Amino acid sequence: MSEIVVVGGGIVGLYTTYCLINESGVSAEKITVLGKHLPGDQSINYTSPWAGGNFSCITPDDNETLSWDKFTYTHLAEIQKKLGGPSCGLDMKPSTEMWGEYPGDKKINSLKGYIEGFQVVPKDELLDGVKFAVRLMTWNFNCPFFLSNFKKYLESLGVTFVRKELTHICQAYLHDTKTVFNCTGLGSFSLSGVKDSKVYPTRGQVVVIKAPHIQENMIRWSQNSATYIIPRPYSNDELVLGGFLQKDNWDGDAHELESADIIKRTTELLPRILDKPLEIIRVAVGLRPSRQGGPRIEAENFEDKLLIHNYGAGGYGYQAGFGMSHKAVSLYIKAKREPKL
Repeated sequence: MSEIVVVGGGIVGLYTTYCLINESGVSAEKITVLGKHLPGDQSINYTSPWAGGNFSCITPDDNETLSWDKFTYTHLAEIQKKLGGPSCGLDMKPSTEMWGEYPGDKKINSLKGYIEGFQVVPKDELLDGVKFAVRLMTWNFNCPFFLSNFKKYLESLGVTFVRKELTHICQAYLHDTKTVFNCTGLGSFSLSGVKDSKVYPTRGQVVVIKAPHIQENMIRWSQNSATYIIPRPYSNDELVLGGFLQKDNWDGDAHELESADIIKRTTELLPRILDKPLEIIRVAVGLRPSRQGGPRIEAENFEDKLLIHNYGAGGYGYQAGFGMSHKAVSLYIKAKREPKL
């Protein structure tokens, strides 16, 4: 029996499934996750495996998004424990983030209220062109590995995963389905019954190298781009170097000039990368599922059944998606108490 169907096998779909089991009282055996792509797959249209995968200051500073960040950061240890500890592909590592301009009191005051090891970098230690920087302990994901372990954990509880490509959201309602969660990310742009024209890709490209000597994150933000260095835990010493924030760019190809630019920027930011010969493992491209106006988390009636949307996280699905899913599931709980939307 599939009382609830979650459409989308990316990180937001998995977070949503987890929240359903732990917050709504729904039995795992009554949940089915449908996806054209599932953990273990690789496709330009399946964004989650390509993410750099850490908790950073990439999110906007509206109150709701800040609350999603906080919820995710402070609850990830719970998922880590249930998946068997850091070896699941989720661990904490030190990070330094820096800006050309002060990011604002609202964001900084929020972050310092809950982030472990948060401290402002003294001005006399700032790099040239940097106006403000912070140090903190962050969550790092080995994204493909973590997704696969998350799926295995949910399956062990009784969740069913089915590979299925939908052309219309109505196809998600199986024989006994009463509620569907739409976590299709970029797919919401073209999925009939949804077709959200506010959805667009933010293209990124990364160079993944082998660098056992780098076990810290470093990110430098500018107005329209980011340079980032992200170690992947339990990955045989992979280090993700990036990147780009190219809005409304659907190009899934990797480009040599962009790779060269990434290597130049990241090794200038952290020259210690070159203490060992540069060993490139792969170059990857991902299309972040962004949305004008921010994520869509809302409930509606669909042919007398419940449809809850949870998509549009852009580049912060891993770090805010747990909080987003908590909100989406709270809409389900409310609808069960008050059947009329």
